[in-house]
Formats: sequence, structure tokens, C-alpha cells
Amino acid sequence: MTSPDALVRVSTDRGVTTLTLDSPHNRNALSTPLMTELLDGLAAAVADDTVRVVVLDHTGPVFCSGADLKETAAAYASGSVPAGKLGDVLAAVWECPKPVVARVAGPARAGGLGLIAAADLAVCAQEATFAFTEVRIGVIPAVISATVLPRLAPRAAAELYLTGATFDGRRAAEVGLVTAAVPAAELDDAVAGYCAALVQGAPGALAGAKELLRRPAGADLRGEVAALADLSTGYFLSAEGREGVLAFREKRPARWVSALDAG
Repeated sequence: MTSPDALVRVSTDRGVTTLTLDSPHNRNALSTPLMTELLDGLAAAVADDTVRVVVLDHTGPVFCSGADLKETAAAYASGSVPAGKLGDVLAAVWECPKPVVARVAGPARAGGLGLIAAADLAVCAQEATFAFTEVRIGVIPAVISATVLPRLAPRAAAELYLTGATFDGRRAAEVGLVTAAVPAAELDDAVAGYCAALVQGAPGALAGAKELLRRPAGADLRGEVAALADLSTGYFLSAEGREGVLAFREKRPARWVSALDAG
């Protein structure tokens, strides 16, 4: 049974395990405790032969806001940041031998987009919004690139990475970030439809098909993630990264934004 204070809630019904991000107070930010629980939930689903499909869901209006910047700011004193653990989560979702479906009813930002891209299928509400906001706080979408870039059209990736612009569910489907965008009222039915189709596949064949699909992205995802995690950490620890996180927490423009007004 899931603990009452769990950040990831687990339920299983008819071969489908749903892992629900349940930290709405910080918009389901990817804190170390939440990522640890998510990894545990994934491992348990993989080990359970009765589980055929894994669904990533969320409570509250936001799917995932990305890295927990409060935790990141607190970690600066130790000279490290928790962003590196995200690589373990993305690799675990990407390598999961069972199909993973992301149900996205609300906004996703930064690391949350990496999680969506790591899933085999992703269905979002048309009204959901997305953005690669990293450059606006002085960092780059490094770790998540391991899962995002194989999904996105190259021109769209350049536009969205460099501008940090917000886009909706329809655009997310057009550029390949999600499988489908549907009206919010139809989201549950769409996810259920995919799950119903997936459980029709033989478990061994589904795992084999996933291996085929992963091959174009490169077999050494963990090595790539490790290198990108080091790169991400460097940006979080940079002067711009520190300023960006502080400005976000203080709800003010970062210095490079206010400098435009001063000019």
C-alpha cells in the first residue's frame, strides 16, 4: 500500500501500473525524494510479471515543473546539485522493458519534458503547455536531451531550446514530443485506449520491439546521460545558473533580462 505521505502513488489494475506524481505543492518538481520514489516504483513494476504497461500520471494542474529549484539552491553550499539523478530516472523509463505511457493533463517544463520524451507513448491535453525554459535561468537542457532530441524535429528543437518559448499540446504533437494531443475531456479515454492496445502484445515481443526502437538513439544512453549530467551540473553551478535560480525563487527578472530594460 502506498504511504499517505508518498510523492509517487502506485496503483495497479488489469495489468496496468499507474505511477502518479503527487507533489502538487511544488508542481510535481523533480526533487530527489520524488525521483527516488519514481525509480522504486518503476523497478517494482518491472519485477512484477503481472504488470504489462506503466502509466506516468500526475495530481494537480501541473504534470511536472522540472528540477526542484528550491532543493537546487539549498544544495549549492555542498558544491553539487541534484540534477544528475534525473539521468537515472530518464534511463530507467527509456530502458523499461514494458511500455510506458505518459498522461499529461497540464503544463510541463524543463525536466518534465525529458520524462515525457522518455516514455514510449505520451498523450496530452491540447490545452497543456510546454517549454524548455533552461536558457532563461542560465542553464541548458542537457540531461533531458538524451531522450528529447531523438523525438523532436531538428528545426523545432533549435527553435524551442534557444527561445524557451511556450507551446501548446497541438504543437507538441506536431514536433514529436508527444504521440497525440486530444481535448482534455477525452484524455482518459485516449490513454485507456493505448493501454488496451498495449496489453494485447506479448510481453517478450513488446520488450524486443522496444529494444529495436532504442537502437537508433544509441545503445550507450547511460554513458551519454552521465556526460550530459556533468555538463548540466556545471551550468547549475555557474554564475548565470545561480543567478537564474535565485531570480526564479525571488520572483524577479534575472539580471540578463533586467539589463535589457536598463539599456
